[in-house]
Amino acid sequence: MPEWTPRNTARARALRNAATPAERRLWEYLAKAQLGAKFSRQMPVGPWYADFLCRELRLVVELDGYSHDVQPGRDARRDADLRGRGYIVLHFTNEDVMEDAEAVARAIRMTIEGLRR
Repeated sequence: MPEWTPRNTARARALRNAATPAERRLWEYLAKAQLGAKFSRQMPVGPWYADFLCRELRLVVELDGYSHDVQPGRDARRDADLRGRGYIVLHFTNEDVMEDAEAVARAIRMTIEGLRR
């Protein structure tokens, strides 16, 4: 029987409350399943916290900002681990979202539609 590990909801809540402007902007498109799939913010997946997670499609959307620039090895390990758990990981930069959130939303919607086929 697999061992059950409780979620660290306090950490997830703190991460949601400290969301970057880009995360808040993208959430305007992802909230309420507007792109055709339900997403949650700052959800634990194994030892990681996904910026945005669609459990149904096993889709993770990550926004990359300064912290990702200084820890590229950590990001590579996280992505490999998530892929090993059966997740698809999409990356966008904070700059992408702030400059053209609609284009980012379209790319996510196209991925969702492709996964539903």
